[in-house]
Amino acid sequence: MRSGAAIIAANRFGLGARAAEVPLLEADPRGWLLRQIDMPGEVPAAFANLASGNRRAGEYMEAVAARRAAGLEDLLRRNGRQVYGEEAGARFLAAVRSPQSFRERLVAFWSNHLTVSVLRPAITFFAGAYEREAIRPHVTGRFADMLVAACAHPAMLLYLDNHLSVGPNSESGVRSRRGLNENLAREILELHTVGVAAGYSQDDVRALAKMITGWGLLRPNEGGTTGAFTFRARAHEPGEQTLLGCTFAAGGYEQGEAALTFLATHPATARHIATKLARHFAGDDPPTTLVDRLAMRFVETGGDLLQVARALVEAPEPWAEIAPKLRTPFELQVAAYRALGIAPAPDRVLGSLAQLGHPMFRAPSPAGWPDRAKDWAGPEALVKRIEWAVAVAERVRVTEAPTAILERALGPAAGDATRFAVARAESGREGLALLLASPEFQRR
Repeated sequence: MRSGAAIIAANRFGLGARAAEVPLLEADPRGWLLRQIDMPGEVPAAFANLASGNRRAGEYMEAVAARRAAGLEDLLRRNGRQVYGEEAGARFLAAVRSPQSFRERLVAFWSNHLTVSVLRPAITFFAGAYEREAIRPHVTGRFADMLVAACAHPAMLLYLDNHLSVGPNSESGVRSRRGLNENLAREILELHTVGVAAGYSQDDVRALAKMITGWGLLRPNEGGTTGAFTFRARAHEPGEQTLLGCTFAAGGYEQGEAALTFLATHPATARHIATKLARHFAGDDPPTTLVDRLAMRFVETGGDLLQVARALVEAPEPWAEIAPKLRTPFELQVAAYRALGIAPAPDRVLGSLAQLGHPMFRAPSPAGWPDRAKDWAGPEALVKRIEWAVAVAERVRVTEAPTAILERALGPAAGDATRFAVARAESGREGLALLLASPEFQRR
């Protein structure tokens, strides 16, 4: 039987243990987690043949420029569906196969924190590349670098319309009478950095929006790579700006970059992010002591996310007995296939994720997916989870006894009722269905 600490490391911090990881988990649960973030992140093999975000953006913008509505509609309907399937399928397989499941959890957390969504059809082309290029490389780096990379990526610029934003007093603004778009600036302040508790004003939103005017994408025939990031000085609002009491000198691209770095290292940002991390890893009502500890480490290190993640692992609170959180459908399915040692067909998985209310890269708003148990535990949602468990058990071919899988996946976390039900099941398929549908497996 596995130890309680090993189960917490595998399930509360990670995405469930694969069979080969059990000895390492048993020997040193904390060390198993820390080694995953101390070493460089692996580039998953599933990503090998995926196109870059710049290439995707170029294809999209060429279609927009070439035939407008007709070309764009065709691109979104046919090419977009193919790109989405490739990207989402690769993302799921990467999580199932990864030897660094804690790092994968961090990728998912930060991708959700700085979310883009395919609810806006154009983002179908960029969501996967965005996570691969703007989020994944920075999960153990500086938050400021992640924030700048996210805001300069084609996905975010298109998702929140910053490529259309023009300074009212800029050369382009005066000539064309095009205006300021505040979408990205508002979400940066409200969701990505300081949060509403910081007490920022509408003037702060407008000041930040002005400082990131000119951040856009190269259009066809402009020279360079179509779809790549560019800074248009003629669209940038001139003059100094004041944000949260701090004055930023007049400048070009560097003015916006300085503003994002200022926000990324702000004490209010530290508190906002620490609260979200603590909620994600230590329960819906995280201990104040843990939030304080994470916020302090964030401030002390200037937003070094490796040191914040280490503080999370080293803190006692996530290892204590807490009310377990319900796994999201993504986490649930990844954990199931990791426990079974199976790499599933991506198209089947993507369909079941949609049925369970958690389609890949399809967050309902810029706030991302919710992160509280109540948001995933409605009666209809729980019924669908049970139906999913039965369907998986009927479809997969596993020779290992369900009781052995239970010990590896849940160990002492499995209650007597679940143990009895799985052991007394009339068939291996029934036992597996009971295990996957059990309250203990549904939680982390």
